[in-house]
Amino acid sequence: MEELKKTTNTFQNIVLENREKLSVTGIIDVFSFDDQIIIIETELGLLTIKGEDLKINKLSIDTSDFTVDGKINSLTYSGVEGANKKSKNVLSKIFK
Repeated sequence: MEELKKTTNTFQNIVLENREKLSVTGIIDVFSFDDQIIIIETELGLLTIKGEDLKINKLSIDTSDFTVDGKINSLTYSGVEGANKKSKNVLSKIFK
């Protein structure tokens, strides 16, 4: 964790309330979303949110804030390299 703070000047907050409300700061973009999975690009990597009845309640790219409601089952980080692959896959599926 210390290495991450040294290499970036970015801080990110994730607040999960009763597995029903998730707030995240440091959001760059939303790659894909539906009621079971949301994939967002953050300043610290790609964040995948899995759950049930997920609804984006607030999204502000200007302030980098993001809030989602629903039953949150998991949060998973992956590298930013994965973000480029995911977005290409989503776009290629749309434009086939």
